[in-house]
Parts: sequence; C-alpha cells; structure tokens
Amino acid sequence: MVVCGGDNVLAHRLAAELRGVYGEQVVLVVPSGGGEPSRPTGRALTTALIGRITAAVSRTTGNMNGNGSAHGNGNGHGTGEGSGAADLPRTVEAPELTDDVLADAGVPQAAALALMHDDDETNIRAALAARRLNPRLRLVIRLYNRKLGQHVEELLDQAAAVAGLATTDASVTVLSDADTAAPALAATAVAGTSKVVHADGLLLRAVERTPPAPGQVAPRGLATLALLSSTANDPAGAEGSDDAGAGAGPRLLPDDDAVAAAPGRGALVLETVSYSGSAPPPGFLAGRGVPLRELFSRRLRWSVAGFAAAVVGMAIASIVTTEDTTPLHATYLTLLDLFSINDPATDGPMSRQILQLLAGLVGLLLLPILFAAVLEALGTFRTASSLRRPPRGLSGHVVLLGLGKIGTRVLARLRELDIPVVCVEADPEARGISLARRLRVPTVIGDVTEEGVLEAAKVHRAHALLALTSADTINLEAALYARSVKPDLRVALRLYDDEFATAVYRTLRAAHPGALTRSRSVSALAAPAFAGAMMGRQILGALPVERSVLLFAALDVSLQPQLTGRKISEVFRPGAWRVVALERASDQESGLSSGLEWELDPEYVLRPEDRVVLAATRQGLAELLARRPLPAQP
Repeated sequence: MVVCGGDNVLAHRLAAELRGVYGEQVVLVVPSGGGEPSRPTGRALTTALIGRITAAVSRTTGNMNGNGSAHGNGNGHGTGEGSGAADLPRTVEAPELTDDVLADAGVPQAAALALMHDDDETNIRAALAARRLNPRLRLVIRLYNRKLGQHVEELLDQAAAVAGLATTDASVTVLSDADTAAPALAATAVAGTSKVVHADGLLLRAVERTPPAPGQVAPRGLATLALLSSTANDPAGAEGSDDAGAGAGPRLLPDDDAVAAAPGRGALVLETVSYSGSAPPPGFLAGRGVPLRELFSRRLRWSVAGFAAAVVGMAIASIVTTEDTTPLHATYLTLLDLFSINDPATDGPMSRQILQLLAGLVGLLLLPILFAAVLEALGTFRTASSLRRPPRGLSGHVVLLGLGKIGTRVLARLRELDIPVVCVEADPEARGISLARRLRVPTVIGDVTEEGVLEAAKVHRAHALLALTSADTINLEAALYARSVKPDLRVALRLYDDEFATAVYRTLRAAHPGALTRSRSVSALAAPAFAGAMMGRQILGALPVERSVLLFAALDVSLQPQLTGRKISEVFRPGAWRVVALERASDQESGLSSGLEWELDPEYVLRPEDRVVLAATRQGLAELLARRPLPAQP
C-alpha cells in the first residue's frame, strides 16, 4: 500500500496504522529533504512556558502526597498529533507526485493508494494519474471540499465501470479528517452531550456513565461499549490508551462477566440511537434576511407605540366632543390633521380647534420617527452581512478559537446541536468566517494573545473553551489565561505530540484539580477511518474512549467468514468486535426495510445476505479486514 503526503502528521499516522495494526507492506512518499511531519512553530517558547508553569505548580503543591500528579490520574489527557509506530515504512522522496514517482513507489502493483496532501488539487491530480497507471487500484483521497469530493468519487467510479472493473475492488473513497474529528471535538466541549458518530444518515449516540455509588448498579442501555478508567474512588480516572497495557487504560467491548465484575467503574454505554433524516424546510424568512424583531430598536418600537396611542386618544376625544362623528370618521379627521392636509377648523367649536392643534403638534413628531425607522432599517440590513458581536447577557456558551479547516467543521457541528458559540479568529479572511457570518454566530476578530480579546468573547461567563488553532503556543496561552479568569472552565485544546500534551495535561490538572481538561488529536481520530478505507471498508465513525479509539463499520456478512452462519451471541468477541445493529436479508429483499435493528436477538443466526454494524477496536477490525495473517499480539 502506498501513502502519499508525508509532510503531514495524518499521513505518518496512517502509514503506522497500516503497518503496525493491519500488518501491510507500506511505501510512504514524502517531499524531498523531508520525511518527518511538519511541526507547528513556537515549540521552544511553549516548552519554556510549560517549564515555568511546572515549577510554579511544584512550589504551590509541595505539600501534596508523593503520588500527586506524577501518575497523571485526573480529569483529562493529552492525545497528541505526532506519535507513530517505531517500525517505520519504506520511504520515497520526491518533490512532486509525477507519474514516474508513483511508478517508483509501486503504484502499478499496489492494492491501495492514499493521497493525504493538504491541497485538494494535488490529491485529485495524483488520483487521476494513479488510476491510469493501475486501473484496479483502490483509491482513498483526502479532500476538504465535500461537494467536489462527491463529484470526483462518482467520476472515478464511473471510469472504472466503463473499463469493466465494476466488480473488482477498484473503489474510490473520499474522506475528510475534519469531518471525522468534528463530532468528537464538539462533544468534548459540552458536558452532558452524547458522543456521536454520524455518517450516511446514521446517528449513533453514546454517553459516559459516571461510576455508580457503592451498592448501586448503573443502567446498561443497549450495549456497554467500554469500561472507563474512572472508578468510584477516583471519579476523574487516569485516562489511558489502548497501548498503555492491561489495567492502565479503558477496557473496550467488555463481556457481561467483565461488566458485572467491575460495578464501581464508569462506562461508555450505547444509550439511544435515532435516524438523522433530511432537515425540515426553513421558514419564510429563515436564512434570507434579518429577523423582524431585530429590524427596529426597542426605543423606536416604543416611540411608534406612543404615537399610535396618541392617535387613538385624539380619535376618542373627537368622538366624545363631536356628537355627529362616527369612530371611522373621527379617525379619518384625526389623520388628516396629523398630516396637515385638513382645512382649519376656524368655524368649529373650541374643542375641535384644540384637537386640531394637538394633532398638528403630534404630526410634527411623526417625521423624525419615520426618519429614524428608515435609518435603522438600512443599518440593520447593512450589518446583517457583517459579523455579530457577542451579546451583553451571553453566558454558558462555548468559546471556539480558530476558524480554520477543523474549527469550521466543529462550528457547524456545535450549531447543529443548538449550542451557543462565540468564535475568535485572528485572520478576517479565514476559512470559517463566511460560515460564522451565514449562521450569525458572534465572532471576535483579533489575536487571542492580545489583552481584551478573550474578554470580548465573554470567556469569564463561558461554559467551555475549544482551542483549535494550529499553534501550540496560542492554544496553551489561551487555555492558561482562560483558566486564570475562570478556574473551573472546561478546556479542550489541540496539541502536537503525546509527550508534550501529557505534560500540559498533568500541569493543568495539578494547578486546577477541579476543572476538566481534554486534548484531542485530529490525526488520531481520522487515521483509523482512512486505514479502514484502505482495506476496502468505509468506517462510519471513530468514537474516542479516553485515549483509545472505538470504530464503527458497516459490513456485509457474506464477505466475513467469521460471521456467516453464526449466532450474534457467538460472533461477539470481547475486546475485539461486537455486533450493535442488524439489517436482515428479508427486509432488503422485500424492499420494505425499516432500517437497522438495535434491539438484537442473541440467538439470531447471521445469513450471508445480512448486513451488520460492528463496534470494533483497531486490532479487532484489522483482524477482520486483514489480507494476510497478523502477527501475534503480546
């Protein structure tokens, strides 16, 4: 298998995933003079900053017991973006992805090719060239533009069908690391919000259950996906990964005996599952302009109401003083007097003359009200296309730093969940500014390292902070300053590598033991999905379980000998895979399929025509999809 795009972390992690987990032979194509993933700038400054913070925390926590925070037990973790396997794949250096470079990398004989460059155009050009060299090649393309990705996927699949390769494995899969990681990043920032996996209209929801009190048993829901590191004695837990060894991390896909033997541990439970269909049509004015309640100011509305009350009062007075006048005629005369187009009441009674003078005086007030209404309407429509400022009374919101590729997807996910967001971005031409303007999300333009920027985002009243910029220094500085303003603020920041993220986590936990800290890695969440696509299966989603990853994949039973002709209870392998949903063959044949079944019968025998959704660990999915026997795991 060939992976191109070695100048980014995701490509290196994907190559390590294919080689270390799936046991595949991998060739990594990297730029000339490189081979290591590019690192964000400012690492030296950040490391020095962490050193000073660690020293300060050590002085303030000198009276703590010996275990302290050195063991890392607490409310967060640091999953970085630069870790990889020690067993590196073979590398090929080239300045550009030409036909000769692809041929030297072995594309004509390869089973699959992953194009992981940050530039969509580079990936598309390389995909077209690779398909010419090897028509039977399986392509996995990383594209940020989803609409363009759909068209490219259809084009390449159609070319394979015309060439008579529709029945072969010459498939094309277009994925986006931003779309894969956005649900987990959004869920991390919101307490009580279920972790979600969303793909092809399928919405899986999983919730973290806190450890029950002694003597109590928490409800299990549809299925227990994992036993967490947290316990009744240590609710924070020591978030570990699947590489941390037995007892140091979560226990994925436990069986009933393991769940019963650990009543004091927290659990990740598949609690509710629903279908996410098409959104209802928007209202008449939804998304087309400015809401009517924001068109005019409150002061202007009170002025109009007062003017209308004056007109009604004068009409009633005219009816009372003039016996021959009907209500409609009295209102008509009052309006004529207001607009100064009625004849002077020189021959009328004194009451009529006084009312006419009062109407003329009120009519003089009408002109400035109309003028103010016109100005406010023009100003409101002009600012409708500009960025909103955070409202004065805003609280309980999420402050999102960075509207780049990842931040834009996370913003869209947060707004889909109806979570109030305030964005902070230094570049007014950033990728997500247009989305924030269209969704009317309050946005602060400025550098978060400057004084007053986070205050403008109301961070002191926020519920959570998501620091998703590409610079470690900015994310860390923003998190530290936000914690100084609000010590109990929930913080999720994006850092580069495991060691640095772990140091940040331990330091923040020691300084703020009662606050929640998380560090999510975009590449760690996206790499398993890309690796599954390289093996010919589309991963529905990756669910973070502490520092581990649980994968959801839809599989045809006919293609899996381990599943065909066996009961659902027999198929379940603790710690490897578990069937969580089923689409029966009878429903597919009748054409009246009601969707996936989630309340499963353990005695049901899987037929070759059935389709299942599996929850699997990385190693378990590799065992199912591997083309050759995998080496024994320690």
